[in-house]
Amino acid sequence: MSRPNQRILADRSVSEIGLGCMNVSHAYGIPLEPAQARQLFHAALDLGIDHFDTAALYGFGRNEELIGDTLHTVRQRLFLASKCGMTGVDGKRVIDGRPETLKQTCKESLRRLRTDVIDLYYLHRWDKRVPIEDSVGALADLVREGHIRSIGLSEVSAQTLRTAHGVHPIAAVQSEYSLWTRNPEIALLTTCRELGVALVAFSPLGRGFLANGIPDPRDFVEKDIRRTMPRFNPPHFGRNRQLLDQLNRIAWEAGCTAAQLSIAWLLAKAPFVLPIVGTTSIAHLEEDIAASKVRLSTDTIDKLEQLINEDTVSGARYPAETLAEIDTEETLHN
Repeated sequence: MSRPNQRILADRSVSEIGLGCMNVSHAYGIPLEPAQARQLFHAALDLGIDHFDTAALYGFGRNEELIGDTLHTVRQRLFLASKCGMTGVDGKRVIDGRPETLKQTCKESLRRLRTDVIDLYYLHRWDKRVPIEDSVGALADLVREGHIRSIGLSEVSAQTLRTAHGVHPIAAVQSEYSLWTRNPEIALLTTCRELGVALVAFSPLGRGFLANGIPDPRDFVEKDIRRTMPRFNPPHFGRNRQLLDQLNRIAWEAGCTAAQLSIAWLLAKAPFVLPIVGTTSIAHLEEDIAASKVRLSTDTIDKLEQLINEDTVSGARYPAETLAEIDTEETLHN
């Protein structure tokens, strides 16, 4: 089994492909049973993954608890990332970037994760009612107090990153980035390179689409968040499915699966890009990690980018109300 290479994240050498743990507890329907979650986490470690990404929001704290309960005995082997600023309150998702809220969330996360310090702590969403300087200032306090080692931001623009970086060094920005979501290429990728900030790419497989994992969106369970996303609904999904035959053909020519091809494309974009894969399947995780050994020619990369890009993908990545919450640059397409 191929094991992932290493890249630098927050001054640490970590597996270049990390595990995004959201799927275990949140967003895509039925959560894993605790025993299944433990098996997945241990399988990730066995595959060489040491970068585990979670958030207070996922399962409204349950995801952090599962990680803490399962992995606290091997804490020294892990790079733990979590997030604040968006949590569950009375059963509802709430964005709250006030300093006192962020500090309280961190305290609760440390307890659930069964650790004294979080390696990378992201502001999950910028609460636009609170100046970014105030929210990042609170996280800087947590660094000085030894509760977190480094600060990250999630779903922010290049300008917001610059402003925040002026308050305290930002180690990483987490953003959706894949063949079919190219928004970071508008400005964020260049700014991360300039400032020495890692870009942690979530949903590198287009929420399953690029892995041929969605035969029919009508089969999504009731609480699957993809039900609300335009790309998975008519007329967009039918148009997008037309891209898959050629994607699979390029993957066959490259000697890998479509999932591995998509992850390898991200790894080739820049040495400071670190994808995090999200899955509840050990078999899929093994497939994804093997992408670390795939090398793509310039010709293959060109074919991929001509096939799947902001002009050929139909539909916005989020519904309008969600796009209004986030700060990322958006293309004029779709």
